Amino acid sequence: MNLRPHVGLTFDDVLLVPKRSAITSRSLVSTNTYFSRGIQIAIPIISANMDTVTEAHMAISMAHAGGIGVIHRFMPVQEQASQISRVKRAENFIVDDPLVIPADAKVSDARQMLEDANVGGLGVINSQGKLIGLITTRDILLESDPNRLASEVMTSLDRLLTAPVGISMEEARAQLHKRGVEKLPLVDDQGTLQGMITTKDIIQVEKHPDATKDAKGRLRVAAAVGVRDIDLERSLACANAGADALVVDIAHGHSDMAIDMVQRLKDRLPDVDVIAGNVATPEGVHDLASVGADAIKVGVGAGSICVTRTVTGFGVPQLTAVADCSKAGQEAGVPILADGGIRTSADIVKALAAGASAVMVGSLLAGTEESPGAVIMRDGRRHKIIRGMASLTANIDRREIDGYTDVDPTDWERVIPEGVEAIVPYRGGANEILTQLVGGLRSGLAYCGANTIQDLWEAAEFIRITPSGMIESQHHDVQAL
Repeated sequence: MNLRPHVGLTFDDVLLVPKRSAITSRSLVSTNTYFSRGIQIAIPIISANMDTVTEAHMAISMAHAGGIGVIHRFMPVQEQASQISRVKRAENFIVDDPLVIPADAKVSDARQMLEDANVGGLGVINSQGKLIGLITTRDILLESDPNRLASEVMTSLDRLLTAPVGISMEEARAQLHKRGVEKLPLVDDQGTLQGMITTKDIIQVEKHPDATKDAKGRLRVAAAVGVRDIDLERSLACANAGADALVVDIAHGHSDMAIDMVQRLKDRLPDVDVIAGNVATPEGVHDLASVGADAIKVGVGAGSICVTRTVTGFGVPQLTAVADCSKAGQEAGVPILADGGIRTSADIVKALAAGASAVMVGSLLAGTEESPGAVIMRDGRRHKIIRGMASLTANIDRREIDGYTDVDPTDWERVIPEGVEAIVPYRGGANEILTQLVGGLRSGLAYCGANTIQDLWEAAEFIRITPSGMIESQHHDVQAL
């Protein structure tokens, strides 16, 4: 028997020892960190790649807040690519590739394009590809004839405000305000539509100064992929749609399949960051980093809806796993992402203090408005469904997505689930949850006298506590209001 010499600890087993602090306000500390080697984020929080947590709506909110979302892979390839495109088009000072529609297209076609792309306007072009007008949601909102032509309901070019390519945001803002319009097409000397600026995008840029964006000013988003040959097609589709990173999504990341997939992705898509996992040991970090992983997720069996440990007997308590893996991550120069077990802002502080660069959360965000989980009523209160991606129904749904349209009932008997389905209370908007979590993190940094997360790594000192210490850490001997 091989027994590791140290005791495995998780978040409730320890506290952080307060340190002398020169910080006068928690607003002065920095929560900037790295999601991967090539992607910085303003808050160290990532929404989990679960089908009841992260699709486009959540990913947009996460990026606006300064974090990032990972869109799950439990959908057809083109649907996942479409979700990524929605995020990339959600905010951009200049839309580089605005959607266009032929002049002889029908109103019904325009409606479908606007709905599918979740945009408010389309350029209308003639047979030579020249811009002749603009059609917006307002133009066709009350149109009763779906067969009318786009050219008949559009705002024609002679009535549009246009601008040349290269206009500054300040000048565009002034022109939009002066004319009282919402969209500013950018047209070149040949009359071709080259870009679009909207009032909405300018407002969003000003409203979310810490948003996670790429070099073109678009919101960043990551996409989860699997480890099979067909997942290469998924990876390419997601990258072509604009995914800033690919997350190799497998329960046991320290496997030959995961290592091979990371290497294949780095060979095929050298400009896209690849995050690998999940692992729970330094050896796992070393092996994934050696084939080019740009960040590594740590956590086996720590999630609230994960039962891997009770089903298989394998896992490492999360705080110890993060601490051990972070040392290996620093040696390899790759960020460590703590995935699982985060219930409070205190858990975030502890995970970061143990060496993580960021944390991935699922259940904390599953109850928010932005999550795709279904809403149900329980005892007169609203809840949303959350399920582990290794749960029974998730396994069956995945077989259907993979093309097994007629799933045999006996398949249910052969599945050994390592996740459960559950409900969580409805919690309102994701931004409200993130504000509370980041506020707690800022306070934690101040208690440690740390101006940055990197300072926290250096100064943090843990003290192990007893069950009585855990009771003492919570409110006690009173009835909370």
